Amino acid sequence: MIWKGSSEMYPFLNRLMAILPFGDRKRSQEGMELVQVAILIAIAVGLGLIFRTQISKCVNNVFDGLLSSKFS
Repeated sequence: MIWKGSSEMYPFLNRLMAILPFGDRKRSQEGMELVQVAILIAIAVGLGLIFRTQISKCVNNVFDGLLSSKFS
């Protein structure tokens, strides 16, 4: 990230932003997107574990209904 103005004007800040981990905004954004995906997967797995009996009953009912109606 280059500060507005010339690099001669803010050489210290430009070097500092290059060293610090939040200096590269694109890499930081990609990391945040990865964290968001991991959180969403964790939430989905958690909900699946909590409601697994209800989910399996619903799936079984749907397939029983399809099989009894000769859907094949």
